[in-house]
Amino acid sequence: MSTVLDLPPVAHTSPADRPASAPPEKSAITLTINGVERRLEVAPWTTLLDLLRESLDLTGTKKGCDHGQCGACTVLLDGKRVNSCLTLAIMKDGAGVTTIEGLADGPTLHPMQQAFVDCDAFQCGYCTPGQICSAVGMITEGHAQTDDEIRELMSGNLCRCGAYPNILAAVKQAYAATQAKHAA
Repeated sequence: MSTVLDLPPVAHTSPADRPASAPPEKSAITLTINGVERRLEVAPWTTLLDLLRESLDLTGTKKGCDHGQCGACTVLLDGKRVNSCLTLAIMKDGAGVTTIEGLADGPTLHPMQQAFVDCDAFQCGYCTPGQICSAVGMITEGHAQTDDEIRELMSGNLCRCGAYPNILAAVKQAYAATQAKHAA
């Protein structure tokens, strides 16, 4: 024996008919990206990674695992390194974001970028933007004193090609250059 339920018809509503408690489709935020203030409209679920790559065409930051485990998406947020795939853009209203595109000073590479070139610290290059941003953040944080410290603090940035010895050499070179610059 089967029972038939007599349910009322489902009402299809437009966005204007939604209750006031529904979350907004987009919100206005302001970010300073690579030194340029940007006013943006973002959906609440938009990650910083997707905003950078899809909305702003800053594709140097790579989408690797999308779970915060590989470091390919590392950018600097107010000078500190973050996995942009785990960072909701809407939560960073007013912040400063530096991507790999924002590190160089015109045609002059950032010392870390130059060290990666000098030390041949990349092969396929996919992880390189995240490696460089992470290393810059690590040095800014006051770390990179020893090889073991560098290895430990860079362990969140994976390199499938295995260029780790050259990455270590590049970080040490850039750290030494930074220390020499501050000593002068």
